[in-house]
Amino acid sequence: MENHGPPQPLPYEGVWRFTAPAVDASVPQARHAVRDLLHRQGVPLADDLAQGLLLIVSELVTNAVRHAALLSPMLAVEVAVGAEWVRVSVEDNHPYRPTALETDHGRTGGRGLLLVREITHEAGGVCDVEHTSSGGKVIWAAMPLKPALPS
Repeated sequence: MENHGPPQPLPYEGVWRFTAPAVDASVPQARHAVRDLLHRQGVPLADDLAQGLLLIVSELVTNAVRHAALLSPMLAVEVAVGAEWVRVSVEDNHPYRPTALETDHGRTGGRGLLLVREITHEAGGVCDVEHTSSGGKVIWAAMPLKPALPS
């Protein structure tokens, strides 16, 4: 007797979400929580992809802490893992949608989203900013689990 039901998800597939206060201490806590989650679930990530993903988490949480904390005292981090991709996102309730993706060489900060975009594109992924139904925003980056083939 054959099983014709839907394919069973791989053991590492799923969506995990946690919230944190929009304070500096949440940056390393979020990075460590994502690292531990990926390890615990056995997500098949190459080391460079894992490091890039953790850097993205750090940058996105830092942005939320620096720019949204006044209007959004809490932020949410979500990790979604499919059979062939991983997506991280950070959501806050501040309505400002960042557009500063170009480097301003006169500033010492402000390059976080540019770095997120570079890491994501280098891995063959995509990133974007979307408005949420509550009036805030979510910034996300999705990357393939397998390394992108050179074009």
